[in-house]
Formats: sequence, C-alpha cells, structure tokens
Amino acid sequence: MSAEKPFKITVSDDQIRLLQQKLSFATFPDELENVGTNYGAPLSDIRRLASRWKEGFDWRVQEAALNDELPQYTRPIDVEGFGALEIHYVHKKSEVVDAIPLLFVHGWPGSFIEVRKILPLLIQASPEHPSFHVVALGLPGYGFSQAPSKRGFKTAQYAEVGHKLMLALGYDGYVTQGGDWGNLVHYGGKHSKAWHSNYPTGLPPNLTANPLLYLKNLCTPYSEAEKVLMLRHEWFSNYGKGYYTEHATQPQTIGYSLADSPVGLLAWIYEKMILWTDNYPWEDDEVLTWVSIYYFSRAGPAASVRIYYEVQHGDADSVYAQRPSIPMGIYLFPKDLKGQPKRDWYETNANLVFSKYHSEGGNFAAHEVPNLLVEDLRTMFKKGGPAFGVVSGRTGY
Repeated sequence: MSAEKPFKITVSDDQIRLLQQKLSFATFPDELENVGTNYGAPLSDIRRLASRWKEGFDWRVQEAALNDELPQYTRPIDVEGFGALEIHYVHKKSEVVDAIPLLFVHGWPGSFIEVRKILPLLIQASPEHPSFHVVALGLPGYGFSQAPSKRGFKTAQYAEVGHKLMLALGYDGYVTQGGDWGNLVHYGGKHSKAWHSNYPTGLPPNLTANPLLYLKNLCTPYSEAEKVLMLRHEWFSNYGKGYYTEHATQPQTIGYSLADSPVGLLAWIYEKMILWTDNYPWEDDEVLTWVSIYYFSRAGPAASVRIYYEVQHGDADSVYAQRPSIPMGIYLFPKDLKGQPKRDWYETNANLVFSKYHSEGGNFAAHEVPNLLVEDLRTMFKKGGPAFGVVSGRTGY
C-alpha cells in the first residue's frame, strides 16, 4: 500500500475570483406569489445566499477552520478494473489504544464535512462508553477525492475503496456507519464486523421466506413513529424525487448546470438541505461552506451525481436483496427520506440487533443531531450492547 500524504484544502485565488465573477453575472428566474418551497428553492433565499457568496462570505476562514479541525490525508487506492484513485479522507485516532475502528461514509449532497460534529464525540475516552478511531471517507468523485473516469463504478467499487483504505490504515477489522449512499456502500462491503445505518433499506416479509415475520407483520398494528415515517416516505416519493430521476437517467445533462453555474449548484443543493432536515436552523455561511466544497471539488460537482446512474442501471436490486450476517443497527428520524412501514421489514435482509426511532432529525443526522447519532453508536457497541466486542482486540475501552 502506498503511503498516505497529509492534506490541506487550498483553493486557489483564481478559483475564488472566478466564482465571484460568475456570481456577479447571475440571472435569476421569476417566482410565483406565496409558493414557499412548494416549487423548489425560494427565490429570496437564493438571492440572499448568492449575494453573500459573492460579497461577505470568506472561504479562507472556512477553509482554515476545516483544516484545523479535521486531520486530512490522501492516498492512492487501487480499484479492480479502474486503476488507482487518489482518495481524500479524514482520520483521527482516539487516545484509547483499543478504540473501535469506525469507517464513516457520507452521501449526496453531503461530503466528508458531515463528520465534523461527531468526530470529537466519537474519539472521547470514558469508562462509561466505547471510544472510536474514526475514518471519514471522501467518496470517489466527491470533495477532494479523485473520480473514476470509466463507467460501471458501482456500490461494490465504493465499498472496495472503503475497505482497502481501512486495511491501508492498519485496521483489519472495523465497523461502519453511514446514511444515504453510505448505506449501500455498507451493503457492498464484506469485511466490516458490524454496521450502523440511518438510511436502512428493508424488504417486506415473504410468506415463503419469512413466515413468522410475515404473520407478525400482518398482526401488528403500525406504531405512531412508523406512521410518521410512512407519511414522510409518501411525500418524498410524490414530491421530492425529481432530482433522483434526473441523476439516475441523464446525469451528464444536469452536470453542465452544476459545473458552470454556481447559482444553479446552490439552488440544487440548498433545496435538499432545507427540505431533508427537521427545521434545522441553517446559517448562511454554513450552507455556503457545504456548497463550496462541491463547487471547489477536485472532479467538479457533476462527478458526484453519477453514482445514481450506476446504481439504477446496475446492481441496486441485488444489493437490496443481500442479507449480511454481521450485526446491524438502525436509527430512524422523522424527516429522513426513507422509512419502511415496520421494523420487521429490516429483519428480512439484515441481522438486525439494534434499532431506535427518534422524535427529531432528518437526512443529515450527523450534522443535525450529532449527539443522538453518537449516543446510538455508543449504545450498540458498549459493554453489554448487542455488538460489543465484534472487532477482535478492540472493545473501545
């Protein structure tokens, strides 16, 4: 394995000047009266954010803060059939020698920045809870990781990158955590000792394959939490999946707008940031930092959406049908995008050992409700927990 290189985010002055120039020439659409977010990102919000992005927002301040808070590295990872990709990641060890190695995987439109709030909590040493060595993978084509140049880079390849990265860091056994695409990357991996997901995918019990679960599902009424998730999933299916269809069918076409127009990129991402969260109080500079990571990304923002096409036209069905034998924990939030009708559904294709329904939170749980996410991880892997000691010699204490 090639040696890692320390990495600092260093966007050039020319890139920043070009962004400001493009923002100064932005053309905005009109908007109907009193539509709120029903038609998408509100015009007043996008005008305000674009103005702030052009004048007032200091990327250098955000860049310095990220470099100071997050120990970052790059390393070439060989992917079978695709050659070596230069992968960007965050890696922070706990002071606890036997801390549990944890691979954190983000989704779209997130990035490595989603580990920012949970990192200092996860590495904490305490006799009351386990501690973790944390690795936050920048998925290929996201942030400052190199993107594949050939088609067919599917969930198995993303999982291969994560696994080989953990091996290169000396972690022969590890656990994983993630939502959104992080969930499918976990399915693709075969070497994790346990996984924890806030975006799990379940299948309805089958009378032939799961007779007891099937009967239990028929006889058990929906809980209030399950009803909330069903309504949310219905809303998402009917009113929130237009982006998915475009990404999964013609990603190159939307890519021109994302790459060339900073306002287009801002609106495309901001819409999800406000609609996929549970009234999270986004600050303008917070939003602009997330979007700037896409705008200044190594491969450009278009590269990040191709995963939808590859999954849609490749291995989605086979991935969903897998039933990993390793312990799985799930936690569900009322404003996330996917919620199966009942907990039983998750038992059909996973070895479910831990689950919890929360009363607040959305798609970006690590950023919105970091304390809840960390509490769940600690509960799952603590002494007496359902996944305690799954990594040999690394109990977390």
